[in-house]
Amino acid sequence: MRFAVIVFPGSNCDIDMFHAIQDELGEQAEYVWHDTESLDDYDAILLPGGFSYGDYLRSGAIARFSKVMKAVIKAAEEGKPVLGVCNGFQILLETGLLPGAMRRNESLKFMCRPVQLQVANNQTIFSSAYQQGEEITIPIAHGEGNYYCDEATLKSLKDNNRIVFTYSGENPNGSLGDIAGIINEKGNVLGMMPHPERAVDQLLGGADGLKLFQSIVKQWRESYAVNA
Repeated sequence: MRFAVIVFPGSNCDIDMFHAIQDELGEQAEYVWHDTESLDDYDAILLPGGFSYGDYLRSGAIARFSKVMKAVIKAAEEGKPVLGVCNGFQILLETGLLPGAMRRNESLKFMCRPVQLQVANNQTIFSSAYQQGEEITIPIAHGEGNYYCDEATLKSLKDNNRIVFTYSGENPNGSLGDIAGIINEKGNVLGMMPHPERAVDQLLGGADGLKLFQSIVKQWRESYAVNA
């Protein structure tokens, strides 16, 4: 399986993402610069964390207009898995691929530490390797991770089982409904604030994030076998 790791000016988790795919998952990963106009050669798209374009205006607001985002939207429309982590999640919100917006953490401070999550929906491309309700530990690293949406959107997310991960116990940033990760209506675009690519090996303090990437590969292989 071939993963595209999108790199914007200011990305700083692209290497972590590349390592998770290439070295831990054993699949092919390639860095793809923000001015690339086609992602047709890739099976899955990864938008890593960082501070794209310095987070000027607001997080993800400028990256949303990068040339590569037209290709990301096209890939999403074609049903390819698209994962946005931290700043990648913020970019997905800015493009409209996912609903809602990000506000500053309630503490108004940057937070960087492991947190407890619960798998709220394990029936997705990204979470099938987990057990429903499984408690996992994944690190966060953000200053603007306070997810917000209106009441109608929150109801739709809940009613359609589109909340994939929630914060368990402590809600570190004040996100509405304890939301840590959501998917689009089609189920192939996931945005999450915690960093699964930083939890793929016990040497990093835990490997709970590896199952997310294993889920993507499992789903892709099953789909490939059916369509072959």
